[in-house]
Amino acid sequence: MSNGSIFHPDFKARPFWWEAYEPAAEELTEVPKEARVAIIGGGYAGLAAALQLAKDGVDAVVLEAAQPGFGASTRNGGMVSGGVTVGKRYSGKDDSERLAQLLSAAADSFSLIERLIKDEGIDCEWTRTGRFAGAWCRAHYRTLAGKVDALNRYAQAGASMLERDRQREEIGSDYYHGGMVVERSAHLHPAKFFAGLYRAALGRGAVVCAEAPVIRLGRNGSSFMVETARGTIRAGDVIVATNGYTGAVTPALRRRVIPVNSYIIATEELPADLAISLMPRNKSIYDTRRLLTYYRMSGDRRRLIFGGRASFRASDPVETAPTLHRYMVDRFPQLAGSRITHAWTGNVAFTFDEVPHMGTMDGLHYALGCNGSGVAMMTYLGTETARKVTGRSNFRNAFDSDRFPDHWAYDGRPWFVPVMGEYLRARDWLDRRFN
Repeated sequence: MSNGSIFHPDFKARPFWWEAYEPAAEELTEVPKEARVAIIGGGYAGLAAALQLAKDGVDAVVLEAAQPGFGASTRNGGMVSGGVTVGKRYSGKDDSERLAQLLSAAADSFSLIERLIKDEGIDCEWTRTGRFAGAWCRAHYRTLAGKVDALNRYAQAGASMLERDRQREEIGSDYYHGGMVVERSAHLHPAKFFAGLYRAALGRGAVVCAEAPVIRLGRNGSSFMVETARGTIRAGDVIVATNGYTGAVTPALRRRVIPVNSYIIATEELPADLAISLMPRNKSIYDTRRLLTYYRMSGDRRRLIFGGRASFRASDPVETAPTLHRYMVDRFPQLAGSRITHAWTGNVAFTFDEVPHMGTMDGLHYALGCNGSGVAMMTYLGTETARKVTGRSNFRNAFDSDRFPDHWAYDGRPWFVPVMGEYLRARDWLDRRFN
């Protein structure tokens, strides 16, 4: 199949999710002169923080550089694990206590998002059908099997292993070497979820200022002076919730998050029987490759939404779409004739210890570093940061740490990502061939 023939005549280089809800500024809200809390970033974390502050009777202003939700919050794959992969570095015997803390907090993030959707009446195609982690090779299957006990003990994940000869119960493909089923997992429409969070925050009195990029932060006594392109606001506290779009205005935080592009395509509507056969139980799928792919069916189970690390350089999503299409057909040869209707990209924020973080630095509160599990995690970190600001939190969760590692060779510009990408690609090839 030539590259040109994979694109549908109605192809759009924009998120499929925007067909239902597209971020828009509408009438610009004036930047107020003063607020108890200023929140930089209008994605999941920022809006969740604003919502929680409003519930607690604290006036908060969200300052968004573009339109609310324009970044990863309406671009991601909509897969909700609660972050059960966050403890992958803490699997040794000496790390068991830390692993337990991280997985317990990850489980709390899943509970929070489920409760928010119910309490706020958010119509976002919430589908609690679980997920399947496909083992890239036999060694990866054994690694997954070694995680089941901890996931079930600390995160109530409902995890179990599925041998290769049974994997078609979950995926219409023989591509993997078996895998792990996680029942306490879900998927949703990310843009509809954001829209519901946005409406809930506005409905409780939060102020959201679009097209108000912060260009300077300073102190005036005990207050912060937050200068935006549309005015300056005095705030008692500031929450930085910029994640994969963290910029030079907060250089110390920028040095601690690594933005990486993730790319996604959506297929045209598939024949109903074919679509159902791809994921018989409607689980979301990801694999254990270092250069992972992740995918799921759309809410109506007619399209495949397929994402992954198609490039480690900033690339046009149209250029990377053929690569994702090839990955998709590798897993599902039966989709060789399907065409793409949408292709898009957005930033994922990684951290050096592969753990999300909240805390304070230079007097600023922050909620950063989703590490690919942002839907529930950033909602949770934003909510918990708001509770911390108001003093209503009666415990310190596992992601609230005094240690947020950086690296002496990194200044916030991810120059090393393409090199690291090629290294990981080679490791994946070796694993597949020899393990």
